[in-house]
Amino acid sequence: MSAKFTSKTPWREKLEKEQEPKVVPVPPKMQKRFGRGTMLVPTALLVDAVIREVPCGKLVTATRIGERLAKDFGADTTCPLTTGIFIRIAAETAEEDLRLRRRGGDEITPYWRVLKADGRLNEKFPGGLTAQARHLRAEGHTIERRKGKRPPKVKDFEKHLVELSEVQR
Repeated sequence: MSAKFTSKTPWREKLEKEQEPKVVPVPPKMQKRFGRGTMLVPTALLVDAVIREVPCGKLVTATRIGERLAKDFGADTTCPLTTGIFIRIAAETAEEDLRLRRRGGDEITPYWRVLKADGRLNEKFPGGLTAQARHLRAEGHTIERRKGKRPPKVKDFEKHLVELSEVQR
């Protein structure tokens, strides 16, 4: 099932919202999971830039995006909540750009290459699991169906993960 979300504010405006990344102390409620260090609160454009650098045939996880951004900013971790929100904004912006013909297929952010940490597809992406699976199959990936209601995942996804140190920004 596709997650449908509408907004009065265009997705491109959300992506390009003027804001600065911040490195803050890890909030007390998150210290059990992340420790007492520092946390990057990224911007949507930073997250989008990392996704744009993932080449065809390669994949990235939301966790790896956060790790890369934390390293770039000298933080111990990146806020997973805002990173997830910004991945979604990048995805919706890409589809909005295609729909409005603002950009061609080669110019949009390849959000479908972003997986969950265990290789699962993201049901919240535009078009849901079906659309993400279609994009991934077109790039040569095999999608594994799983028992029950568990979302499908990319077979052997670990072999296709991009080394973000390879990515030039």
